[in-house]
Amino acid sequence: MCTFALNNVFDRIMIDTTVFQNKTAVYYTLGCKLNFSETSTIGKILRDSGVRTARKGEIADICVVNTCSVTEMADKKCRQVIKRLIKQHPGAFVVVTGCYAQLKPEDVSKIEGVDLVLGAEQKADIMQYIGNMQKLESGEAHTSALKDISSFAPSCSRGDRTRFFLKVQDGCDYYCTYCTIPIARGRSRNGTISSMIEQAKKAASEGGKEIVLTGVNIGDFGKSTGETFFDLIKALDEVEGIERYRISSIEPNLLTDEIIEYVSHSRRFMPHFHIPLQSGNDEVLKLMHRKYDTALFASKVKKIKEVMPDAFIGVDVIVGTRGETDEYFESAYEFIKSQDVTQLHVFSYSERPGTQALKIEHVVAAAEKHQRSQRLLELSEEKTKDFYSRFIGHSMPVLLEKAKSDAPMHGFTQNYIRVELDSSNQLDNQVVLLRLGEFNEEGTALLGTIIN
Repeated sequence: MCTFALNNVFDRIMIDTTVFQNKTAVYYTLGCKLNFSETSTIGKILRDSGVRTARKGEIADICVVNTCSVTEMADKKCRQVIKRLIKQHPGAFVVVTGCYAQLKPEDVSKIEGVDLVLGAEQKADIMQYIGNMQKLESGEAHTSALKDISSFAPSCSRGDRTRFFLKVQDGCDYYCTYCTIPIARGRSRNGTISSMIEQAKKAASEGGKEIVLTGVNIGDFGKSTGETFFDLIKALDEVEGIERYRISSIEPNLLTDEIIEYVSHSRRFMPHFHIPLQSGNDEVLKLMHRKYDTALFASKVKKIKEVMPDAFIGVDVIVGTRGETDEYFESAYEFIKSQDVTQLHVFSYSERPGTQALKIEHVVAAAEKHQRSQRLLELSEEKTKDFYSRFIGHSMPVLLEKAKSDAPMHGFTQNYIRVELDSSNQLDNQVVLLRLGEFNEEGTALLGTIIN
């Protein structure tokens, strides 16, 4: 019998790993890049215990669902996915974790077929809770109270993707009025810079060429270790073997001019930023309890474009929050339109239990939310196409990714332009110099040609 002891509060309990030999698992992730990173880490834990990923069409022994709860629609989708996987994999041991599991463990545990519900503090200890995988009459939930969510579980995983996702931070101390993330993930915390360097080096040794820095509020890195995010990116920039880093999302008040200047002459950090704006109206930002105003946001965009004119800037925007009157939305729209940004990620506001936004009186009708979303999505498409069009005819290095089924290969330039290439998968994970041509048929990418 092969056993190992968990090196944590449960280290006195021995796990029989023979139970997991030749078992199969499927994984489903909803939500953010951080969730994808954590799912990959859970997958690695199971693989190290003898569990392999189920092949297409194969009935799995274990189903792991990593959930999101950013909106009511996200909750609904989580429930649909869980029920669909239970139907597709009859008899499988079903584990549900993530934000929805942390926020509503009782609801999830009552779904017929769910065996185990793990909260934010428990997901990294999946082997402890999964036991011998005996099916239960009803789901068993293990979550911690908000005040007890304090550990930082490291994660640097690739999964089936070309790029690696390095989790540098977790949790959030901001408590914006519309958001449940601090309740689901706890206070801001992080690992040490030295641990991040080791994980980046390991990714490089496994052939990784690009790493995306992920977290809930990554600009807050260092709160629990006395370090800074700026210190982190300078240290990561020195890791040999990694050719590209991308900063997944950083609050405008934490994106310092010092960081922008450094990225502009960095060897490995790409001219690519994702900055959550949430609203282009100062009154709405106040209602949201955001820590900046539109003037500060505009100054960051201006600074980026001064030192990196070709930088890609993605922006998160929420429409239809409580308090967003027609007048406030129109001013927000005009502000966003005036900014030299590349793409908008548009979300319709969803009421979340336990949030302070529920105390705000003005409620936006669902039809109005939809109309506002459509207007911003159309603006986003216009801005993205204008940005892409500037580079038609240019030659740029592209990190290519393996194509799925019969689809063409694709990849991204340094400044995050998606490029399609009619070529074999032998170029997977290779940086290739391509000449950028016209848009593909769908208008979602530029067509690339290899430069010999």
